Amino acid sequence: MIGSRRRRQDITPDLLLRAYSIGLFPMADSADDPELFWVEPELRGIIPLDGFHVSRSLQKLMRSAPFDIRVDTAFTEVMRGCAAPAPDRPTTWINGKILDLYTTLHGMGYAHSVEAFEGDTLVGGLYGISLGSAFFGESMFSRRANASKICLVHLVARLKQKGFTLLDTQFTTDHLKTFGAIDVPKARYQTLLAAAMEGPDLVF
Repeated sequence: MIGSRRRRQDITPDLLLRAYSIGLFPMADSADDPELFWVEPELRGIIPLDGFHVSRSLQKLMRSAPFDIRVDTAFTEVMRGCAAPAPDRPTTWINGKILDLYTTLHGMGYAHSVEAFEGDTLVGGLYGISLGSAFFGESMFSRRANASKICLVHLVARLKQKGFTLLDTQFTTDHLKTFGAIDVPKARYQTLLAAAMEGPDLVF
């Protein structure tokens, strides 16, 4: 259930950060729709960092180090990868306005990407917003099997090491549930979010 939804086009980077701090995030109906709207789900997806699960098969694959994992070296390219149509995702909500906003936040030090490379070729990744002790995951993509999964494992390890307390996935999917993602009611999410916003912004 999405919950409240309000259209607006005058979103700025500073306003976007304030929105995240109170539980809102923007979306577009499609990549071709220039308008954005705020979303506040009645059920919010999170991955409890102490409940993150990695399957034995993925652990075995990671030991072979199939990809070179990097952080914040190809942020815009990761966003474009997430915005591109894929067999399991023919349409996307990432439009030009969202791309511009998050690229600006990346330059401000609030938006980050975890990337999987084969040589010099980007083959998967994810991106999101870091604020307080929370990381708000936005989207991920893969051009090779398991690339985004491995990026997620590296993200969680980084968040734990840095002392983050909340990993927001916005919604849950069957894919994310295999890693331990759960739905929490809006009131419970607001409690977790408020605690994550109490301290200073952690270094990602």
